[in-house]
Amino acid sequence: MEWKTQYVLGMEEMDRTHRVFVDFVSALAGVEDGEAAALLEKFVAHTEAHFAQENRWMAASAFPPIACHVGEHQRVLEGLAQVLEAAKNGNPGLARVVAREMETWFNQHSATMDKALAWHMQQTGFDPIMQMR
Repeated sequence: MEWKTQYVLGMEEMDRTHRVFVDFVSALAGVEDGEAAALLEKFVAHTEAHFAQENRWMAASAFPPIACHVGEHQRVLEGLAQVLEAAKNGNPGLARVVAREMETWFNQHSATMDKALAWHMQQTGFDPIMQMR
């Protein structure tokens, strides 16, 4: 997976986090079996923090479709937890499967849900950087 200009949403902190996400997905796509569980664990930790931050932004900015977006985050995290468990229990190849699935998922999610969140924050003057302090 490579970073594409279509992923840029115009919210610096969100775009930076998304770049790290894309880098992780790319690394997972080519990970060796012996390193898969450890890399997947780091990816899951990043994704948990990434989604938690967006969830805080949605709550703080009164994002109208928050329930739908948070629900999507939760479903992805539940799936990742299952894959991580399987990778730790002898199925490291799932890390590469997750990379393919996450690329497809991210293309859709960023173009719809994250784009709507970025637009909402821009329109309401919400500053995610100030929120993080």
